[in-house]
Amino acid sequence: MIHSCERADVKQLSYNIMISGEGKEVQRKIIHIDMDAFFASVEQRDFPQLKGKPVVVGSASQRGVIAAASYEARKYGIYSAMPSRTALKKCPHLIFQPHRFDVYKSVSAQVMDILHDYTDKVEPLSIDEAFLDVSTNKKNYRSATLIAREIQQRIEDETKLTASAGISVNKFLAKIASGKNKPNGLFVIKPDQVLPFIEQLPVKEFYGVGKKTSEKMNHLGIFSGKDMQAWSLNGLVKHFGKAGRFFYSICRGQDDRPVVANRTRKSVGIENTYGENLTTLRERTDQLNVLINGLWRRTIRTQMYGRTVTLKIKFNDFKQHTYSKTTVQKIETPDTLSEIAHALLNQVVFDRSVRLMGLSISNLDDGKHENMPVQLTLDFD
Repeated sequence: MIHSCERADVKQLSYNIMISGEGKEVQRKIIHIDMDAFFASVEQRDFPQLKGKPVVVGSASQRGVIAAASYEARKYGIYSAMPSRTALKKCPHLIFQPHRFDVYKSVSAQVMDILHDYTDKVEPLSIDEAFLDVSTNKKNYRSATLIAREIQQRIEDETKLTASAGISVNKFLAKIASGKNKPNGLFVIKPDQVLPFIEQLPVKEFYGVGKKTSEKMNHLGIFSGKDMQAWSLNGLVKHFGKAGRFFYSICRGQDDRPVVANRTRKSVGIENTYGENLTTLRERTDQLNVLINGLWRRTIRTQMYGRTVTLKIKFNDFKQHTYSKTTVQKIETPDTLSEIAHALLNQVVFDRSVRLMGLSISNLDDGKHENMPVQLTLDFD
């Protein structure tokens, strides 16, 4: 099914123009491909008895974490990075499947090969999603929608899995679009639909706006893209720092970030700044567990496993300290990550309250996939 936001009374606008090798102006056409419930869907494909049932990839142990959830499991409120014990409370008949990362990597490689048949400008964000710049492409297709549909059909034919696609003039909009009609959907945001689409978009759906930032925006009276557009650049920077510049641009449909092929990731990390400083051991431990779950989720999605764990602590006086440990073997289980992270936390002398905590993995190695990687008018249809 294809959907496109519609509004007839908006003026024609031009976004993100690039210059081709022939010196001509070319409207950018960006596609975001996102596999649907990837790990869980692979399990349901390979084990037909699991189809239609609530399936998760992960361990059912007390310290287990959900790596992926099927759409049937999501109906129970189960999602990736959720503790397994919590998931079982929500769905006692939940089916746990052990992860098979070699299989997921193999399927991912199949998908990436399909994408590269259309353009060399493919930027994998993780094992199950990627951007493509098809402004010019190997098939000489004028329509980005035609390319996306063909990619979806080939993925289904060749892997027996489905993917959703988002199409627009930049990465920010294409990524949002791919999530609008899941699963197996396609959503287009045309150039003349950019502003009306953004104006009605809740800020919590903006890429880069997490729960806490969304709450802060709501407190300032910013609930939608239109509300954000009313703010000056200085005002957004004042309240959100350098991220304010990004918000100022994207709420106007401006995102010039290129699709970068073969980008090499140096680390995977996560951090949280707390509205109220952490003062007790229980608070610090609980928040570290949140970071561990979040980091492990990102590690699984990127399939980048490292040997160095770094804990970052910023105190209430803004002084920052880091604590690291490097292992001989890659860290490939959440239990190992948790053990190292808690050992690092025990090294910290807490004589002040904590404003920020961060956790990252570096010295990355993803095995055999080390670098996972002209027209004047824009034809989206």
